[in-house]
Amino acid sequence: MDLVVLLAVMVLLGAVAWAVLSPLRAGRAEDEAGRDEARRADLEAAKEAKYREIRDAELDRRTGKLSEADWREQDRRLRAEAVELLRALEELE
Repeated sequence: MDLVVLLAVMVLLGAVAWAVLSPLRAGRAEDEAGRDEARRADLEAAKEAKYREIRDAELDRRTGKLSEADWREQDRRLRAEAVELLRALEELE
């Protein structure tokens, strides 16, 4: 009889612990989803800023503020950085 009572108490305690901790488990999942969305928003903003930098460099080349050689070097670097941002965005999906 004592074994049955002990087993029943343990099952009851397990159920209570499960019920009490379930909001904490759900909150952790929501926090993780929120962090992913914040990371995605940051990467999107960085991507748009990088695109602006590429366009600005092209404008500087056309207006003579950058030589062709300087522009090529800067363009290659900016585009490589943009590709890295796109890869990071793709990894989140």
